[in-house]
Parts: sequence; structure tokens; C-alpha cells
Amino acid sequence: MSFVIRLAVCSLVLAASLQQISAKTASAIIVKTASGDLSGQNDGISSVMAFKGIPYAAPPVGDLRWREPAPPAAWTGVRHTDAFAASCMQSLHGEFLPWTKEFLVQNQASEDCLYLNVWTPKPSAAADLPVIVFIHGGAFTEGSGSIPVYDGTNLASTGLVVVTINYRLGVFGFLAHPDLTAESAHHASGNYGFMDQIAALRWVRSNIRGFGGDPGRVTVWGQSAGAFSVGALLASPEAKGLFQRAVADSGLAIAGLPMSPLSAAEEAGVKLASSHSAHSIKELRAIPAADLLPRPGDSFSAPRFGPVSDGWILPQSPLALTDQAVDSDVPVITGYQANDAMLGGPPIHSASELAEMAHHLYGGMADEFLSLYPAKSDDEARAAAVESNRDRERVSMYLWAARRLKNHKSPVYTYYFDRAIPWPQHPEFGAFHSGELPYFFRNLAALDRPWEPVDSQVSNTASSYLKEFAKTGDPNLPQAPKWPACDPSAPATMEIGSKTGSMPLATSARFAFWVRYFNSPESKNAPLF
Repeated sequence: MSFVIRLAVCSLVLAASLQQISAKTASAIIVKTASGDLSGQNDGISSVMAFKGIPYAAPPVGDLRWREPAPPAAWTGVRHTDAFAASCMQSLHGEFLPWTKEFLVQNQASEDCLYLNVWTPKPSAAADLPVIVFIHGGAFTEGSGSIPVYDGTNLASTGLVVVTINYRLGVFGFLAHPDLTAESAHHASGNYGFMDQIAALRWVRSNIRGFGGDPGRVTVWGQSAGAFSVGALLASPEAKGLFQRAVADSGLAIAGLPMSPLSAAEEAGVKLASSHSAHSIKELRAIPAADLLPRPGDSFSAPRFGPVSDGWILPQSPLALTDQAVDSDVPVITGYQANDAMLGGPPIHSASELAEMAHHLYGGMADEFLSLYPAKSDDEARAAAVESNRDRERVSMYLWAARRLKNHKSPVYTYYFDRAIPWPQHPEFGAFHSGELPYFFRNLAALDRPWEPVDSQVSNTASSYLKEFAKTGDPNLPQAPKWPACDPSAPATMEIGSKTGSMPLATSARFAFWVRYFNSPESKNAPLF
């Protein structure tokens, strides 16, 4: 090749490279935050800008392990936000059905994990768009704000600022210990995961305007453990004023999440320390993070750490604080999926198993239960188990809403989501736990499924309700079926699926049974789902 030809080729390559660099630079947007400047990136397809891996607190490592989140360190120059940060410490695993990889953490885990992500269609301080802060699920032991189905691009494109967050999990997020209580200015320990969520909301309040968000219209939205987190944030005095609406998928019901008192949680923390031959919190903090995770195969037998009634973040249980009307009085949406109850126990295969389950859960009310959900064959027993679970969840959700409305002015909207993701290989899962999220996030394309036109319709409707609620505190909009607020005098809920509209909670006889059940001592055995 002659020198002239080589020079021409090099010139073309250089020109192309400069063009790519110029295009990338043009797509970068700089946003100022309290800690420093950030550059966002456009995906080249949508008009939405993404800012990933933004620190909202200092890394909770070393002496900061099991402490309140500290402010993030400031930086100079421009921080690039084109990649997710690590997920919080957890045991990573492959797919376990019905959750395929799109629903699970795909990056590494680290203690240095207190980061959030922002998607915005208009990063201008004048935009004043409604803000949604999403809190992931995962039983308080796993999950991340970077999970594929939580990508905020498509939801943000409707005119929202979408935020997803990481928060400390398991032993790192919810360990209580007498030494931790003693060193706390609030004489409390545990609930570090909730402290992280509150810190993220404070970051949003202080910084979101630069991304185009309105700090006076923040909706906190969570699913599963994230929904229980929403319940905790509604109740916590530390979270008051940080959000103006709340959405909980699979979580807020009269059968609430069991919560340890501080003393019991401290005892569990002492046992954990003893099992690691640690005689002080200093020694426990020195143990490598990976060594504190359950060993492979021990995940079911290892001690679990979850929310604590610590006397500070949660002075009492969320339901008790709701009854006292000292919590945040904001509009709430809460709902369940048709097959959420698959998490509540093993499936029923026979009439004898149905009877055994009834006596275990419903005690002295078991015979009445079996008369309301009769099963003369194994097929009928399987159907009765599914139907009764769905009725129980809808009534439990309604009773939570009705109880809240006794001393709160803001409305509560409830829903029952029953559109199953098309999945010919596994029709048995139906509308499974978290299967609604691709619809609300408008992320159907994230999953390789034989989608039908009705799925796009459901996604458009569900996400439109969500956007309108974030915008006004009322999900109703002219082009969609009316979604009535909960009315204790007219028990019903909103069905969202291939059919969308108001539906009864159960037949009158079954509804009366469930109301009596949840007002009886027998309900102490009620499953969460």
C-alpha cells in the first residue's frame, strides 16, 4: 500500500473516530449535584438520559459497617455515570423459576454499594416532572436497582423522572446488636437498609431538580420487600415529608410482615457474632464481608435478618403507627398479583392436603373454610386452594386500606393484577410474584416471550395509571377505565389485566368469612401471601 493510500485510510479512520467522539460528547449532559457534577448518557434510541451509579452515601465499609449512612464524598471535575455500580452484598445465583435472569442481579456484589440511578427525559431544572423512586424486592436478602426489568428508560419517556436505588441487605442491612445499640445516638440498631432508603430519598429531595424532577411530587414505589419497605417508610417519622405518594406491589395488607422487637433482634445479633467467634462489634466489623454471607446450601437454615421495631426508624410496627395516625398521610396504591400466594407455601395436590392446610391455617374455622371452598376431587382441591388464596389476599389488602382510612384523609387505591406473562413452557406460573413489573415499567421487550397485543395494552394502561398517580395522587385519567378509591362501605378492588375495571373481593359469604378470620386469633397463622 502506497504512503498516499495509507494516509488516506488513516485520515478516514481518524475522521470516523472524531465523529464518534463528537456524537458521544454531544449526547452527554452535565447535571450539578451537592457532591459534584455528573455526566449522563443517551442510549441513542430514546430521548431519555441515564445517570447510573450515583453515590448517595459513603461506602458503608470498615468502621462505617452497621452505622447510619454518611454523606458521600465530594469530587472535582465531572463524574461519568455510564455504568451501574455494584449491587449490595448478597449471595448471587443463577435463574430459579419463575424468575429468569431479567429479574435477577447480573453484576457483582460489594459492600461499597450505596448508589442510585436516574432516568430523565428532560434534565432541566425548569422541567418540574413527577419523580418515582423504585425500591427493589428480594426478601431483604437480595436484589438491586440495576436489575434489567427495572430499567427506567421506557417509563421515563412518558414524562417522569425514574430513580432506582440499592440499599444494604441481610446481615449488613438489618443486624441488631447490644453494642450497636449502645454506640447509637438514638439507642437503636438494625434497619440500616431503611436508613439507606431514607438517605436516598433525602438525596432526591436535595438534588432531583437538576435532573428535571419536582422534589414536591415524589412517589416512593416498591415491590415485595420493597413494598414492605414502602409500608415502613409510610410509618417512619424519619421519612416524613420525603415523598408525597406511595405505591406498594405485593406487600401492604392486614396480614403484615412479622417484625422483631429490638431485644429479640439483639439476641440474634449476639448469636451471629458468637458463631463467628467475634467478641465485639469491632471484631465483627473486621470479618470479610463474604464470610458473613450464608454458605452455599445454608441459605434456608442460616439466620435471617430483617426489619426491626428499633424504637427510632420504626418506634413500633407500621400497623400500630398507622392506627395512631402519626405516619405519613399521603395517597397510597397497593396491590397483589393473582399468583402471589405461590410464595406462601407448597402447592396443594389433593383434597387431603387441602384439608390439612385448612386446619393448619384456619384452626377452628377450618370446617367453615372447607364448606366455602369444597373439593370432592384432587382437581377441585387444587382449584380451591388457588381461589381461596386470591380471595384471602384481596380481603386482607382491603382490610388494611379500610383500617388506614379510619384516621387518614388521603385516599387508598387497591388493585388485583391477573395478566400472566405469556410463557408456553411454564403456564403453571401464571401471574407470578413480580410478573407485573415488566408491564408497569413498560419493559416487555426485556423478556423473550411470545407477547400478544393485549400485553402492550395492559402495559400502556398500567404505566399510565402509575404516571397519573405520580403526577396528581389520583391514578384516574380520561382514556382508561375508572379506578375507584377504596370505600369501606363498598368493598371492591381494581382488576388490571386483559379485563380492567372494578371487581368484587369475593362472594358475600366468603368475604364475611375472611373478615371474621382476620379479626380472630386464628389469623396469627395467616401467610404473607
